[in-house]
Amino acid sequence: MLSKELVAKSVEELAPLIENKSISPVELTEAILDHADATEEKINAYMEMYRKEAIEGAKKAEEEIVNGNYRGMYHGIPMAIKDNVYFKDKVSTMSSKIHKDFVSAHDATVIAKLRNAGVVFTGKLSMHEYAWGITNNNPHYGAVKNPWNLEKIPGGSSGGSGAAVAVGSTVASLGTDTAGSIRIPSSACGIVGLKQTHGRVSKYGVYPLAWSLDHVGPMTKTVKDAAGLLQIIAGFDKNDPTTVDVPVDNYLEKITGDVKDLVIGVNEEYFFNEVDDGIEKLVRAGIQTLVNQGAKVKEVKIPMLQYAEWAELVTSLSEASAIHHSDMLTRPDDFGHDIRMLFELGELPSAVDYLQAQQIRRQLKQDFQKAFEEVDVLMMPTLPILPNDIGDDWANLNGKKVDLIDNIIRFTGPGNLTGLPALSVPCGFSEGLPVGLQIMGRAFDEATILNTGYALEQTNPMKNKKPDLLLNA
Repeated sequence: MLSKELVAKSVEELAPLIENKSISPVELTEAILDHADATEEKINAYMEMYRKEAIEGAKKAEEEIVNGNYRGMYHGIPMAIKDNVYFKDKVSTMSSKIHKDFVSAHDATVIAKLRNAGVVFTGKLSMHEYAWGITNNNPHYGAVKNPWNLEKIPGGSSGGSGAAVAVGSTVASLGTDTAGSIRIPSSACGIVGLKQTHGRVSKYGVYPLAWSLDHVGPMTKTVKDAAGLLQIIAGFDKNDPTTVDVPVDNYLEKITGDVKDLVIGVNEEYFFNEVDDGIEKLVRAGIQTLVNQGAKVKEVKIPMLQYAEWAELVTSLSEASAIHHSDMLTRPDDFGHDIRMLFELGELPSAVDYLQAQQIRRQLKQDFQKAFEEVDVLMMPTLPILPNDIGDDWANLNGKKVDLIDNIIRFTGPGNLTGLPALSVPCGFSEGLPVGLQIMGRAFDEATILNTGYALEQTNPMKNKKPDLLLNA
């Protein structure tokens, strides 16, 4: 098979070909690495490539499969991972200057689980420094570019993961999400991103940004790819006290695409307030395609959402600044200017502010719980604005200049504050750029949001379009 064809395929397409030995993991890994080399100069997604180890890993996977030891969907699949997830004896920089030589003595739990599943690791991917930003315009390692338009941001902080999956320089990836850092780049780059329930996936061996808001999750080409990846990484971990010991669903089995009788909640006053016209149109059309398949729509009220942005900001600023406090005292000039300012800001909220934010958070969880007594999922745009130009701190919202950070995390932050699962799925293009529709669900009910996302995906809102660089690198 032509390597061009291979790099464009999803895991769900590649896995059967690997299992029945039509293609070998070595052939696939070489195709991905060559394509990564060919696109890297333009996209700048990789921090480091593990060519030698990847080929060795692919040979081992091939041997196991030839000998009848096929381990499942991700066996022999090449994957690059966000650079705040630790690999034993490898550098994890967090895309920072301060940690540029940091080597972990152990694998992150999610990496250990992926190794057991037979994943082939091709390298580490760029991120916004310390995951504290949404542009991935990194002062130390350069900006990551959006494969759909090289002038635009890919979103962040998992921008390297979003861009690499979209351009085909990795088949799938893991990102982290504290205020939207999986879903923002997934929406901006036209891929699927899942922030599962807080406590569903271990964060052990992942450098924290704000411990009570952080999540690790799949960034993939399709919903089934995300379901298969979640299947591998989900579960209780004694090394991470925030994980919750609840049974893990068989996510792939539960994806039927049947949404008959699904009740979709829509909250107009927050999640459809101040939204780019082109985005709103696509998201409402996406909801309508599910209604056409038998789903119903119900409007819901979530009163505490009006305070969510403040609570998210106070919580993330305070926790992040606590983590970086000593480096801020001893080597402040080694931080990028943008995040240094945020860490300085994070020293300002008082204990009273932080605790009030937690009270709002508790009330917000109760409001969402109440909404989920009436509906199965909530739907809204992932982002209210389109990706802006690299280097610009302002976004365009229906002709008005608005603050980029405030706006881009407006619809994703509530998922982190409540810990509820949220999935971003592509729902079409506006001005040539991909748009994501976000689906939120009940705690630990990832199966329902994945199935809903799959039903939308089956209507082919992207019309099989791929970035030019994926096809013509």
